[in-house]
Amino acid sequence: MPSSVRAGSLKDPEVADLFFKEDPEKLFSDLREIGHGSFGAVYFARDVRTNEVVAIKKMSYSGKQSNEKWQDIIKEVKFLQKIRHPNSIEYKGCYLREHTAWLAMEYCLGSASDLLEVHKKPLQEVEIAAITHGALQGLAYLHSHNMIHRDVKAGNVLLTEPGLVKLADFGSASIASPANSFVGTPYWMAPEVILAMDEGQYDGKVDVWSLGITCIELAERKPPLFNMNAMSALYHIAQNESPTLQSSEW
Repeated sequence: MPSSVRAGSLKDPEVADLFFKEDPEKLFSDLREIGHGSFGAVYFARDVRTNEVVAIKKMSYSGKQSNEKWQDIIKEVKFLQKIRHPNSIEYKGCYLREHTAWLAMEYCLGSASDLLEVHKKPLQEVEIAAITHGALQGLAYLHSHNMIHRDVKAGNVLLTEPGLVKLADFGSASIASPANSFVGTPYWMAPEVILAMDEGQYDGKVDVWSLGITCIELAERKPPLFNMNAMSALYHIAQNESPTLQSSEW
């Protein structure tokens, strides 16, 4: 896609088709912020047409690097439109208003990371097993369609009220496998991703590594090397053996 396309431009019909035309301010009420990241914020909201509770991820494409932000939004919407699986977050559509994309998705109670925050203690083995089982099914689906998530961590594994596990946040995902870009969150990153700049390609196995790190995170409340700065951790991951659980209790 040409990067010369101006942020927010809907001249290309293929891009215009990614977005609903309605004004989201009129469709969604009760907005309350429930989380935020580098991309923007996530809100609890209610769809006034159905009274259904949804989550809305607002992503701005104004200011610095607006064209890159716009490309990222298009990429994420295209990705979300492609996936349909009980263990990945259900996408409900995207709306544009005042240089902000509103991505509507099913509402989840919180992430596996939130569980650690709330309980202030590690999860039990049966809980880790249940979360891992759901996440693996979601990953198996992505990998069978040649997609790679590339940012698996407890913060991106969500739980619904009935306790279903949902993979979320496809902002870093790759629609093609193998891939070769340096993408993800340092402490959870697989060695092949870190070395991709020199050594080339990697596939869906990198998600399995990140899920393994997530298991350690759920068992110990933090991923390995979390006491180091990110650059040192990346060096360690690339050079050293796979990490193991610290405690012998497991």
